[in-house]
Amino acid sequence: MTPTARGVLASLGLSLGVLWGAGPAVAGSDDGNFMVRVLGTVVDPDTEATVRAGGVAIPGADADVSTEVIPALTLSYFFNKNLAVELFCCFAKHEIDGKGTISSFGEIADTWIFPPALTLQYHFTGMGAWKPYVGAGVQYINFFDEGEGKNVLGATSVSIDDAWGFTLQAGLDVSIGNGWSLNADVKKTWLDTTVTWHNTAAFAGANVVGDADLDPWIFSVGIGYRFNLFAANAATAPIK
Repeated sequence: MTPTARGVLASLGLSLGVLWGAGPAVAGSDDGNFMVRVLGTVVDPDTEATVRAGGVAIPGADADVSTEVIPALTLSYFFNKNLAVELFCCFAKHEIDGKGTISSFGEIADTWIFPPALTLQYHFTGMGAWKPYVGAGVQYINFFDEGEGKNVLGATSVSIDDAWGFTLQAGLDVSIGNGWSLNADVKKTWLDTTVTWHNTAAFAGANVVGDADLDPWIFSVGIGYRFNLFAANAATAPIK
């Protein structure tokens, strides 16, 4: 695990620790208006790419983005017992490998990503401890600290355009009491971006451009804590 990932995981653990020790100010409740979750998440891009050198398509060239396992955090607000909005957040580092006729190049780039997703959810009720939900929304991916990988293309630099995409979601919370629950969740996002390798020696100084459909699957499991921010307010204004 990278130092950045360890730092994120420590921050997530601290978040739940603060809630655990905060007492009545964040009273645990299966009907609370807020929920946080700490998750282990698999980000699995379903990648297809068209690659061009100097504006000319390279026949059979493709690219593949690595699958990564990372820590993640969600924060949800419940408008009522059925409707909620969720913010998902994490950091990950991915490698980009050549595929098809450029597979011999191996790793051709790497990048850190910040991919928050915001979804509006419908939570089903009347199933006891089992609380399934579905959602839809948007995901934004910010690419930063892009690198040339093994730089077999001889590029002077690599840049990746930030991207927006549409997200669908399905998940399940299983209550284990006092606001705590186990969670399993899957998201699918459809988005595309453009990767540019600048001034590549392998292609006589031309820019190499990849138009990539990333379309990641995001699988998560973890633990959640649902609560009311202020116990006094919760007693007078429960979620309905």
